[in-house]
Amino acid sequence: MLLIYIILGIIQGFTEPIPVSSSGHLTIFQNIFNNEVLNDLNFAIFTNFGSFIAIVIIFRHDILKLLKDFFAYIKTKEEKYKDGFKYCLLIVLGTIPAGIVGLLTKDFIEEKLSNVKLVGLALLITALFLFLIRKLKGYKKDKDITVLDALKIGLFQMVALFPGISRSGATLVGGMFCGLTREAAFKFSFMLYIPISIATMGLGVVDVVSTGIHSSLLIGYLVGAIIAGIVTFFATKWFKGVMLKGKLIYFVYYCLVAGTLVILFL
Repeated sequence: MLLIYIILGIIQGFTEPIPVSSSGHLTIFQNIFNNEVLNDLNFAIFTNFGSFIAIVIIFRHDILKLLKDFFAYIKTKEEKYKDGFKYCLLIVLGTIPAGIVGLLTKDFIEEKLSNVKLVGLALLITALFLFLIRKLKGYKKDKDITVLDALKIGLFQMVALFPGISRSGATLVGGMFCGLTREAAFKFSFMLYIPISIATMGLGVVDVVSTGIHSSLLIGYLVGAIIAGIVTFFATKWFKGVMLKGKLIYFVYYCLVAGTLVILFL
C-alpha cells in the first residue's frame, strides 16, 4: 500500500507545476486503476500541500520581497516600494476570477465535469494553446504588467478549474498572449498559484476536519506529501528551464498524444 502512495506522490509532484493538468491526470488514473487511494480527497489535500511547500521554497525570495515592499509602501509611500506593492495587488486581481467561480461551482465541477472523455478533450485544447504560444517571447517585464493583463490572466486561470485544463499552462498562455516575457509569465503564473492553492487547501482542511482521518492512513499521507513536495521542487526547476528556452513544444506533443489516447480508449 505504501508503494501506491509513493507512486501517486510522484505523479502529483511532477504534474502539478508543468502544463499537463495534475487534476486531469488524477481523473485518468482513476479510470485506469480501481484503487481507493485514487478517490481519497484527503490524500489529494496532503499531496497538494507538499507541492505548495515546494513552490513556496522556490519562490521564497520573491515572496518575501513582495511582502516587504507591500507593507513598506503602505507605511512610507516611498517610490522604491511601489512596484512591489503594485505587483501584490495584481496577484490579488488575477486571483479573483478563479476564486469566485471556484467557490460557486466547486461541487458542480467535481460531480459533473470529472469525466475522463472531457479530460481528454481538455488536454487537446491545452495542446492547441501551448502550440500557439510556443514561439512567443514577449516584451513586458514584471513592472510592466497592467491591471487589464492581470484580469485577463486571471480569466485564463478560471478556465483551468475545468478538469484537464492545466492551471500553469492556462496562466502561461494568458501571460504570453498579454505580451509578458517568458520569465515574467512564468513568475506571475506561480505567484497566482500560491493564493489559489491556499484557498483550495483551506476548503480541503474543513472537509478533513469534518470527516476525520484514520490513524492508519497518516503514514501513507505524509509519505505521499513529502514525495510530492520533493518531485514538485525539481519538476518546477526543470520546467522553468524548458519554458525559458522556448521548448513548450514537448508539452504540446504530450498533451496531443495523451488526450487522443484518453478519448479513444477510456
